Amino acid sequence: MAVAANKHKENVPGKYYVDDQCIDCDLCRETAPNNFARSDEGGYSYVAKQPENDEEEAQCKQAMEGCPVEAIGNDGA
Repeated sequence: MAVAANKHKENVPGKYYVDDQCIDCDLCRETAPNNFARSDEGGYSYVAKQPENDEEEAQCKQAMEGCPVEAIGNDGA
């Protein structure tokens, strides 16, 4: 389960975030390409844009549920 206290600094403010458990598998970036990006320096994903419509919300939720290490969180903010 993702821990908000361990989220990457690149995450934009909002309910979705990626924490330090990310293994850079690319699943979230493939599932929700408008919302997740890769830190080339750190070798991990982060939330670059919070969902702005129902489709992006569904994609972010799918990415969170599919994350193999549960590094994506939703704090409901």
